[in-house]
Amino acid sequence: MTSFQTQTQVARGERAVRAVFYGRGKPLFLLYLRTALLTLVTLGIYRFWARTRIRKYIWSATSVADDTFEYTGTGLEKLLGFLLAVVVLAIYLGLVQTALAFFGLFLFAEPESEAQVIAQLAAFYISFLAVLPLIFFAQYRARRYRLARTRWRGIRFGMDLAAWGYAARALGHLLLTLVSFGLLWPRQSFWLEKYMTDRSYYGEARFHQGGRWTELYPGLAHVGLGCLILLLSGVVIATTEAAWLGGLGVLLGLVWFLVGLVHYRVFAFNYLTRYKRLDETVTFQARLTTREVLRHILLGALAIIGASLAGAFLVSMVFGVTMGIGLATGGLETQSLDAPPAFLGVISVLTVLVYVGVILLIGGLWLVLVTQKVIGSAVNSFTITNVAGLDKIRQRAGDQGADAEGFADALDIGGGI
Repeated sequence: MTSFQTQTQVARGERAVRAVFYGRGKPLFLLYLRTALLTLVTLGIYRFWARTRIRKYIWSATSVADDTFEYTGTGLEKLLGFLLAVVVLAIYLGLVQTALAFFGLFLFAEPESEAQVIAQLAAFYISFLAVLPLIFFAQYRARRYRLARTRWRGIRFGMDLAAWGYAARALGHLLLTLVSFGLLWPRQSFWLEKYMTDRSYYGEARFHQGGRWTELYPGLAHVGLGCLILLLSGVVIATTEAAWLGGLGVLLGLVWFLVGLVHYRVFAFNYLTRYKRLDETVTFQARLTTREVLRHILLGALAIIGASLAGAFLVSMVFGVTMGIGLATGGLETQSLDAPPAFLGVISVLTVLVYVGVILLIGGLWLVLVTQKVIGSAVNSFTITNVAGLDKIRQRAGDQGADAEGFADALDIGGGI
């Protein structure tokens, strides 16, 4: 299959189609720059419309059986959802801080004794734990919103109202993962994904997540090996004089651990996709590879490092040139090099403009070279079997209750595509 056309194949006597991603770097990068500048000019308000426009591009560049996806969300509903979430969170956190103050725990007071330091730490952790359920709540609601605003073949996706149930289960699974020192992480991954998948729909047809959580353990092999290398490196540092050898081991273990995290995510994505069903007749396959994802991340990271170095060089050049002009024109006193306020203002404005430009460039490079590339690889690895079963699926009623990711935006966990 080429990257520009959909081919069909016969698998187990049923018609199977490959998904295709048509997105390209240049149009997405230009779209990102335009929306980023508008976000900057509007002091961040336009970011809700910016994300909506980028999603519309990504969705419309994804096709299955020559039918592209459609994203119907709007920037206005995202803004209104954000404002509502901010009000709710402000009231909730205000009540939490009031309760802490009632027990003599102050988060922002200057500690004057060791006991007050301990009390302040306790207040911090209690505040974090109070927000943690809302983070899981926001994750579920954000996914529900994206599904509710996604169409394919004119049929809406959807999701049940079950965010608090997800938050309660996520807290329980997180506790089990922590007390098991990460050994039950596959259990958490599987059951939380199953909870959301089993409550998701395409039209009136329900998705179902099959499989077993224990079958995710092979994906953790490299994570475990990275941890083992880190442990052995720590032993070398603590028991021998070869600190340099232990340091190299720590670096190797850390890299191996991070690569292992990527591998686990890819492994889990492929496995969970393979055991998903729609209406018990439509099945899916995904053959994403860790090597492909790592290549996108590495190339994107190298491009960002290059852009950062170029930006630092440009800032130093701007500063040097403006200083030279100031000396040549008498804007600076040659003996004391005292700069007048106007000249300092020019330097500050130029430096800020260059800095903002570099930040925008880095964001655009990551979006184009990493995010879009990984999405494209995942989509192109995707296969749907028995698509004829989709023809019997009927439309579902529109979801008017989605809060447009307001809580995810307010908690700063809604920045993804």
